[in-house]
Amino acid sequence: MSSPAPTPVYTLRGAGGPLNTLHFSCHDADTPLLYSGSGKGLIHVWNLNTRRAKKIVKGHSGNSIIWVSTLQSTDALISQGRDMLVCLWDLSEGRSEMVDSVWTGSVGFCQCSMLEMSPGNHLLAFPGEQTEEIKIIQLPSKTPVCTLVPDAKVGMVMCMKLWQPDSGLGPLLVAGYEDGSLLLWDVTQRSVLSQAKAHPEPVMCLTFDLKRLRGISGSSEKNLSSWVLDGQNNLQLQDNVTLVNPGISQLCIRGDGKLLASAGWDHRVRVFGWKRLKPLAVLQYHTDMVQSVAFSDHQDPRQRLLAAGSKDQRISLWSIYNEGAETG
Repeated sequence: MSSPAPTPVYTLRGAGGPLNTLHFSCHDADTPLLYSGSGKGLIHVWNLNTRRAKKIVKGHSGNSIIWVSTLQSTDALISQGRDMLVCLWDLSEGRSEMVDSVWTGSVGFCQCSMLEMSPGNHLLAFPGEQTEEIKIIQLPSKTPVCTLVPDAKVGMVMCMKLWQPDSGLGPLLVAGYEDGSLLLWDVTQRSVLSQAKAHPEPVMCLTFDLKRLRGISGSSEKNLSSWVLDGQNNLQLQDNVTLVNPGISQLCIRGDGKLLASAGWDHRVRVFGWKRLKPLAVLQYHTDMVQSVAFSDHQDPRQRLLAAGSKDQRISLWSIYNEGAETG
């Protein structure tokens, strides 16, 4: 007997627009939060206990919000909109105040990537005014760190991930480009360490597992492409996963490194075992393209959730494979 298809544990409605981005903040066990950014310029802060929006932030002059995150160790929220701004918000003590902003000049859909270097000191990578360039600044000072522009003709930057390796090198950044290439950048040296052609179409999304030095990317076609960094920081293409339907909006690896989730243009969320890319579940609930997936950062593994945000203006929350499941 096959097990019954999973259903959401609950859904969140009232976002007032297509859901482009999701971000959990569940370190405070008393008030776990989910942030969502919509196509109508609204950021909702959802209280996962009451399952209602505890705050709605109106930003970016009504332009679509494509990325939200929180600065660790503060109450600050950071958001990126199609108005070419990255905004910093103070939400402490009931406020919804924009305290700073950075003009990107970017007209694309590439999401920012942020890295905490030390408490209160972050690096922010964002797409620049030239379609192929990535700019990195320090926050909160907004001091420019570098601009990364590839020598090769790879087209517009589509997605990126910034991290600090354990090797002692400076920060590294992997970016996916319009021609299907991945470039690995050494931020300190402002140089490309390696390059790989992962897809025949633009790289729509990627994510990276710092513990395994392994990443995965998706595009508008049917394949997910996984890759690793070897000891010399060379990108090595590995396994491909062929999907039933084309188009992936986002990929997310759970914090324990056991699960991978994909947001599909076919309205479905797919869950894989991250170790062997074994298909585990197809989550069917949404009636339009799924544009974002995120795993919660609950301290207690039994409380972990998977959230999916869709063009149908709904967020579904799922509790799956939380205790001891074989997810090879």
